[in-house]
Amino acid sequence: MEEIQIITPEELKKKLEEGEKLELVDVREDEEVAQGMIPGAKHIKMGEIPANLDFFDKDKEYIFICRSSHRSGNVCYYLQEQGYKVRNMIGGMLAWPGEVE
Repeated sequence: MEEIQIITPEELKKKLEEGEKLELVDVREDEEVAQGMIPGAKHIKMGEIPANLDFFDKDKEYIFICRSSHRSGNVCYYLQEQGYKVRNMIGGMLAWPGEVE
């Protein structure tokens, strides 16, 4: 199995502050997302990813986010096997130093 690319919360925050256009996907459950999401992230629950493959473009890279980076890591392995470019935000929202909305 090919290793999953990662990004740290600090690296992601810096990229967003510099205005970089990123494809962020939060795979947490509704009640977790209600506590705050990274601005600009799209919410697709982990269990709904297989049914939403048409949302993803194989030419774009997606950064996946969850609470601690375990579920988002699983999503990354799944999508990478399908041929998508993915990156896991290591440490998840527990480690996120930036704003939430």
